[in-house]
Amino acid sequence: MTTTSFGASNAAVFTDPTIQIHTFHGLKSTTSLALARHVRFFAPSSSPSSSSSYPLLVRAVSTPAKPGVAAEPKRSKVEIFKEHSNYIRYPLNEELLTDAPNINEAATQLIKFHGSYQQYNREDRGQRSYSFMLRTKNPCGKVSNQLYLTMDDLADQFGIGTLRLTTRQTFQLHGVLKKDLKTVMSTIIRSMGSTLGACGDLNRNVLAPAAPLVRKDYLFAQQTAENIAALLTPQSGFYYDMWVDGEKFMSAEPPEVVEARNDNSHGTNFEDSPEPIYGTQFLPRKFKIAVTVPVDNSVDILTNDIGVVVISDAEGEPQGFNIYVGGGMGRTHRQETTFPRLGEPLGYVPKEDILYAVKAIVVTQRENGRRDDRKYSRLKYLISSWGIEKFRSVVEQYYGKKFKSFRELPEWKFESYLGWHEQGDGHLYCGLHVDSGRIAGQMKKTLREVIEKYNLDVRITPNQNIILTNIRNAWKRPITTVLAQSGLLQPRYVDPLNLTAMACPAMPLCPLAITEAERGIPDILKRVRAVFEKVGLKYSESVVIRITGCPNGCARPYMAELGLVGDGPNSYQLWLGGKPNQTSLARTFMDKVKIHDLEKVLEPLFYHWKRKRHSKESFGDFTNRLGFEKLKELVEKWDGPVLAPARYNLKLFADKDTFEAMDNLARLQNKNAHQLAMEVVRNYVAAQQNGRNE
Repeated sequence: MTTTSFGASNAAVFTDPTIQIHTFHGLKSTTSLALARHVRFFAPSSSPSSSSSYPLLVRAVSTPAKPGVAAEPKRSKVEIFKEHSNYIRYPLNEELLTDAPNINEAATQLIKFHGSYQQYNREDRGQRSYSFMLRTKNPCGKVSNQLYLTMDDLADQFGIGTLRLTTRQTFQLHGVLKKDLKTVMSTIIRSMGSTLGACGDLNRNVLAPAAPLVRKDYLFAQQTAENIAALLTPQSGFYYDMWVDGEKFMSAEPPEVVEARNDNSHGTNFEDSPEPIYGTQFLPRKFKIAVTVPVDNSVDILTNDIGVVVISDAEGEPQGFNIYVGGGMGRTHRQETTFPRLGEPLGYVPKEDILYAVKAIVVTQRENGRRDDRKYSRLKYLISSWGIEKFRSVVEQYYGKKFKSFRELPEWKFESYLGWHEQGDGHLYCGLHVDSGRIAGQMKKTLREVIEKYNLDVRITPNQNIILTNIRNAWKRPITTVLAQSGLLQPRYVDPLNLTAMACPAMPLCPLAITEAERGIPDILKRVRAVFEKVGLKYSESVVIRITGCPNGCARPYMAELGLVGDGPNSYQLWLGGKPNQTSLARTFMDKVKIHDLEKVLEPLFYHWKRKRHSKESFGDFTNRLGFEKLKELVEKWDGPVLAPARYNLKLFADKDTFEAMDNLARLQNKNAHQLAMEVVRNYVAAQQNGRNE
């Protein structure tokens, strides 16, 4: 581990007025910079603050050869903020020094690159109470013992007392005040963590299977994910300048990463730039990458801008990679030109070429992705516009080779890695379900005690769960017992609906939320379970349910069998048709379904699934087979289920008073007395048996 001074080595770049800092000109790299022959000069007073001490910069900007011949390309406001930011520094550096509890619009956009969003509690009336959400960057979801304990401490000292596990294998820490930002950021960095690039227009956290399996393919996938993350990490030092005064904390990079980053044999890089891959403008929008092995779709591989799959030979030795491109979830309500999209096959590359191939794809997006309208700036829109053949051809120019044929893959399977498993090295790991990824209360306290006492490293999964790793066999029983006492049950004691469900944070802090998600999903799942019981579905049966408070799709609802996407106050757009293994897009089924009307839609759907499905047919496949017109007809004509007589007559109540008391409690939860009583009995049995059976 090395600690070096970063600020001094780059000081000349930002103080020498003769240095030419390239700004937006269509983002052509070294092979086409000669096209930008015209320059404009921006004096310091042209920046948002006339008090700036920055020197005069010569900025290369494409301008028409003759007046009136052509106009400059339209650019979004964020592109202009990036251009004037001195590599994501200004005006954030000045805004952080003011006494105001918030930062201005430009700084709000720039701090995303540092891994933070400015938020305020939307339920507070009167003056806004600003705070910041910090998101870490943890390739493969790996979290060291030291970093976990640090994040746990920071949540109590500077946050809202909770940690949140995200759908991209990271932590989110909510409620940090502006005055505490530098303390929190520097503490994370000095604990060998990072928030750099967890948000913003650059490569985000790279996903990989979280399971700590000692298998060649899994280890190779995780190492590849870490190398890709290192390759695409910003190099200009703005992050360390801002939070640790230029001191750089990092592990030594593998030589193949440095070599791939510096290679410019095919015109991918900005020469003599502090950001050889990103330049001053970085990427048009966020960029998401996942790496996995065949069969294991714990990472939602098809929802990423780039999906990388390890291909091994018959002896299990990794030989190369299949590459998917063009996946993405975000969309905008009532704008059909925005849409979720699945990644599609691009080709195969040998293992030694993966960093060069990924870099070529990123550069193709950098050079050609739209920068005028951020709704259409993701890679999926470029590929949808060009088609995969043209896209492949352009990428090959930056790659310098032709892609080989995509290798055949077996069927994908969703893997949760919950419960106890062998790692393959004599140790165990334990996957724990965490509802909506929110670690709070007694659960938070117990997790810390276990992780600290046994000196455990952890992994965060893409399904918002946590894995404790490197556990000795002798520790299994005491760990199981103490976890169960805090509500962290083994998966067989958790409702199957909860095990695959996900929700984004939404209200009250997310500025984009239209309605509830995380706070609403517990009640929604209970109501779905009640519908299951009402129509005769077994407790062991489940559907994949994902809920988001807006159409941006952070919890990937468009891959769910039943997706709820906020489209108004207490209202959701319903999506149906995803698969349990996350390989098919759902489609819009109904708009503006009020939360109190959910049963009117779900009862007929689940009732007919129970009675008309084929053998082992999932709910998503059933909805696609019947078709949405037929399903809507069934909903419209629904008069309630025709229930067969109960097979069991379990007398749960010894007297009328007990029944009435239970019935009153049940009504508060939209249940009947029998449903609540069975839930209580189930939870009691689980609590009693969980520790004993392990």
